Amino acid sequence: MTKKVENLLLFMWSVALTATLGSLYFSEIRQYEPCELCWYQRILMYPLVIILGVAYAQKNAKVAVTTLIFSIIGGCISAYHYSIQKISFMQESAPACGRVPCTSDYINYLGFITIPFLALIAFILIIISSVLVLRSIKEEK
Repeated sequence: MTKKVENLLLFMWSVALTATLGSLYFSEIRQYEPCELCWYQRILMYPLVIILGVAYAQKNAKVAVTTLIFSIIGGCISAYHYSIQKISFMQESAPACGRVPCTSDYINYLGFITIPFLALIAFILIIISSVLVLRSIKEEK
């Protein structure tokens, strides 16, 4: 495995770890109760910390297929969640989302940075890195 691939695995792990710690900070320290869509995003992000940590330790770049699938699904959920927060006609047709409405935003930095936006950025970074790892593997063959 090349140093580039090794660095990409470490980068993906750090992104997943940062996203996980960030979501735990918002829920456990700031006491923001996650909505249903936030839970789905967590279900797809949290395992990536363990999967990528093990893959980095084992120098297993083939994990990029798994991380790509998890991140594409998580990114789609994040994009939908962000759109029902920020696009008015999407808010009107948003489904009821349990005790905490999915349309509410606990944070709104600079008028556009919300928790689903942060998750979307993390998923996008992992998607891009996964594609780069898969390309590197293909080039090595």
